[in-house]
Amino acid sequence: MIVDPYAPIFVISVAAELAEMHPQTLRQYDRLGIVSPGRAPGRARRYSQHDVEMLREVQRLSQEGVSLEGIRRIMDLQNQVDALRAKVVELSDELEAVSAQMASGLPRANSRVFAAGLAGGDIVALARGQRPRPRSQAVVVWRPQR
Repeated sequence: MIVDPYAPIFVISVAAELAEMHPQTLRQYDRLGIVSPGRAPGRARRYSQHDVEMLREVQRLSQEGVSLEGIRRIMDLQNQVDALRAKVVELSDELEAVSAQMASGLPRANSRVFAAGLAGGDIVALARGQRPRPRSQAVVVWRPQR
């Protein structure tokens, strides 16, 4: 059985013990937005294994002399890095799928060509091979086939 590391399962006393901190310290970190646990019905805090690991990291940074504001910023930046890494994986997978489809010689099912008029800014979907009218007043966005 695999346990989700993000599942909010620990009450504050257990999370504090696992992180070797006082429960009041966890409450303070929650108020400051450093580590924000999930909430159970009745607004009780529930910490995940990931939250406990973050609390240990906060403790380590604090012992190294980093201020709470500095720790909050570091945690925010780490969350941004994690989100960007996930987006890179998602886009890489999508690019790989599109590249494989193009290599097979099949056109993308959802590929479209659009034209945008310079004067009115209207956007019009076009069929492949169709040119916008008048040609001189439109911008065409397309991807060449390889």
